[in-house]
Amino acid sequence: MVTAGEETGAFRGIRVGRIAAPLREQVIDGLRTAILEFELQPGQRLVERELIEQIGVSRATIREALRELTAEGLVVTVPQKGAMVYKPSADEARDLYAVRASLEALTVRRFVERASAAHHDRLRATVTTLEQYVAEGAGMHRLLRAKDLFYAELLAGAASPTIEQILAGVQARVRLLRATSMSQPGRAAQMAVEMRALVDAITARDAELASRLCVEHLEHAATTGLAALSAVGEK
Repeated sequence: MVTAGEETGAFRGIRVGRIAAPLREQVIDGLRTAILEFELQPGQRLVERELIEQIGVSRATIREALRELTAEGLVVTVPQKGAMVYKPSADEARDLYAVRASLEALTVRRFVERASAAHHDRLRATVTTLEQYVAEGAGMHRLLRAKDLFYAELLAGAASPTIEQILAGVQARVRLLRATSMSQPGRAAQMAVEMRALVDAITARDAELASRLCVEHLEHAATTGLAALSAVGEK
């Protein structure tokens, strides 16, 4: 069962200012975070009138934000229902996890082949940060940011524009699956242990072990994430 929404409570709107960033960007960022932290849960309708009241911005701004999040894959438009938070079917989620496993295992191999010592140092640093966040009980936004930094460094060391471009095409939905999996009790701590083992194998330049650990990590994430998505559907 997805619990992050229960921890943060129902969606109560976004606090936006008028100076730090363009209003449209603040609304997009706020809604994106609300989706990834399950204040807005998979399958939930996004009613324009309610969002206008909760956030306090114009209909045009809400529509622009929803169009951007639809382009990212976090929002879908369903006939007769309108905009909804993206909720992959079980088959879609399995396919996304399978794509991730194949691409990320290949990325690990390319990193082992091509990365410099500096790349290795930066990759280890991202996992240290991730471990610290988990130990501190950090929120989903910080955990996802730490994992994003890990994958950014992994891709930088792998030096494969082809892999990076393909992964970019599913990035938003992949992040939603990560959030779904990591929101489950105990999963964040397990994930940190798995990531440390993966980086240790990469640092040892053991491509076979590293790619296997990468696939196992995603298999564990898939098991947890699919169970969570199923639980959402039963509500």
